[in-house]
Amino acid sequence: MKYIFLTGVALAYTLLNVSCSTTQTSAQNRESMLVASGFKVITPKTAAQKQKLQNLQQGKVTMINKGAKTYYVFPDPANNQAYVGGPKQYEQYQQLRAENKLAKENVEMAEMYQDTAMEWSVWGGWDAGLGSFGPMGGPGPY
Repeated sequence: MKYIFLTGVALAYTLLNVSCSTTQTSAQNRESMLVASGFKVITPKTAAQKQKLQNLQQGKVTMINKGAKTYYVFPDPANNQAYVGGPKQYEQYQQLRAENKLAKENVEMAEMYQDTAMEWSVWGGWDAGLGSFGPMGGPGPY
């Protein structure tokens, strides 16, 4: 019982640690993808520009039409800058996000299948307290 408890505490600590670092990593990853997609880093110089930066929705890319041109802006007010790109850069950013999501899902799936890390023998196998399983792997007698 002590071993199971300590394993649970270690697992909870690991999950908490990963979730806290994910937020920081997520923001850095997004900014890296924006730059890789061709977005330019712009620093506002006037008070009006700084106010516009503050008014943009945080954590989101906002589409702005100015004249006949369309711009996509990702604000970073903490660093007093914004990432600005056009339709081509935004399309590339969306593609990178999709590829990144797929890669992340593949890593999560691989981690999920690492049964040895879970030490199933400690839990007593699949039927630990769940009753017997029939010959086809389902519950109950057949």
